Amino acid sequence: MEENDLTLINVLIAEDSEDDALLIERELRKGGYRPNMLRVDSAAEMQEALDSQSWDLIITDHNMPSFDSHDALTLSRQHDRNTPFILVSGSIGEEIAVDAMKSGAHDYVMKNNLTRLLPAIERELREAENRRAHQEAEATIRHMAYHDSLTDLINRAEFERRLEQTVESAAQQGHPHALLYLDLDQFKLVNDSCGHMAGDELLRRITRRLQNGVRESDTLARLGGDEFGVLLNNCPLQRAEEIAQTLLKSIQDYMFIWSDNSFKIGASIGLVQVSGDIHATELLSLADMACYAAKDQGRNRIHIYNESDKTVTQRKGEMQWLQRLQEGMANHGLVLYRQHIKALQGNTSHSELLLRLLDDDGSLILPDRFIPAAERYNMMPAVDLWVIQHACEQLQQMNMPARAATAHETVFINLSATSLSENHLSGYIQDQLHSHGIPPESIGFEITETAAITDFDNALNLIAALRALGCKVALDDFGTGMSSFSYLKSLNVDYVKIDGSFVKNMLDNEMDGAIVEAVNKIGHIAGMQTIAEFVENDTILKRLTELGVDYAQGWAVAHPQPFTLQKSATAQ
Repeated sequence: MEENDLTLINVLIAEDSEDDALLIERELRKGGYRPNMLRVDSAAEMQEALDSQSWDLIITDHNMPSFDSHDALTLSRQHDRNTPFILVSGSIGEEIAVDAMKSGAHDYVMKNNLTRLLPAIERELREAENRRAHQEAEATIRHMAYHDSLTDLINRAEFERRLEQTVESAAQQGHPHALLYLDLDQFKLVNDSCGHMAGDELLRRITRRLQNGVRESDTLARLGGDEFGVLLNNCPLQRAEEIAQTLLKSIQDYMFIWSDNSFKIGASIGLVQVSGDIHATELLSLADMACYAAKDQGRNRIHIYNESDKTVTQRKGEMQWLQRLQEGMANHGLVLYRQHIKALQGNTSHSELLLRLLDDDGSLILPDRFIPAAERYNMMPAVDLWVIQHACEQLQQMNMPARAATAHETVFINLSATSLSENHLSGYIQDQLHSHGIPPESIGFEITETAAITDFDNALNLIAALRALGCKVALDDFGTGMSSFSYLKSLNVDYVKIDGSFVKNMLDNEMDGAIVEAVNKIGHIAGMQTIAEFVENDTILKRLTELGVDYAQGWAVAHPQPFTLQKSATAQ
């Protein structure tokens, strides 16, 4: 076999006999190897050899004048436990061999039986390769568990773990640390305009700019989406603000170009001092809220949290309401109430479904406490879907399909402004009505005047889709924008609800009374029926009847009642 056809192998041999080393080299060549061998016979020489390069195989004699296999094995395992270690000796006893194997040697061969050497070497080289591959796979899995696959930054879980360690350090040693929560301001525009490939590339490029702006001792992480966290170790607040300004300017100065599109990217940063008396989870939440306070204040800026920070305190309260709302949706903490809508000019009455949140003590929390948080965090579409589903389930239990054959009562459900643009909404409503056997004409949906005018095209499409299903549509809170009277020509709804702010003062304020009368008249001209809200006494109820308003809703008619099998229309 030609020399170049042999497999090169780096062999470190601890052997005091040069002749025995040559015998081993000959066996290796017979087996198809081209050994690059180095012979050592002392601990110092072996340590120097281990430090100088990597070795594919280590072979050692047992007894040498000032060095034995135990010493060699100790040095080998300290250097690399994976390197195959084989004893080749003429005087090793079985007890010593077994002890060496227990200590980490991979095999032993007697010098008078070198025919076992090659099979042992080949087996251990394969095993070593398998061990390395396994360790590399484990290392990859560990890396993936703690790192973001897109940016290769550490992920949120690992960042939170390191933040907890930093909090403990602050409590024990009193060193100053800081936490930054960074959110990109134009990321959604890039994603929507150019697609997710562009968004991913933007995140990678922003990552490189952030890495250039932090110190080696700092921790940079991708927390999710377009949000990043920076943990600034041993960093006073003033220095932390300087670093945050550097990061902000680096992003502001960057122009992202994709195909024929170019984008100026901004960021909002929340900054919190890390102390030992605030838990890591709370610190991250405060930094998040400080970041969104920066967004509320105009974006492209830094907001530093302090204990008297009213902006963050308000947002913290909203986050708590959001969490309670989410828990309520998941754990039957949200409940539906129904308020009767009395017919003033006929016999058929209707009702409106109202949302309530159960407190821990069983008391009711009105929607003005939790709906603002849902609106701010874009949770209202999910709330609307919850109401639609549970309303249909309850109506099915109340045997609405059978009653609808003789009654024409409409149960109204409120839709939020953000739901107008949900393309799947009308399809979802159709599916719910069909699966629960609810006649479409028994269900109505209320859309506020402001939402309809603000999102006019989507409002038109949704109204048309709902009426095509057979559902009724009411325009809620009408009259707050008097310039919108002309929109009634285009908004093809069944009912107009006169805003309660005018109704409740209509007897004491001449202008409010005129507005109520005007809305009622124009609504009728447009072919719609009218509903007056906030009817709080019998005198107002009488006046509305005289004006020809079709329906009245308010405490003078009925208080809201639980939406149960018992009809609430008779409750006063």
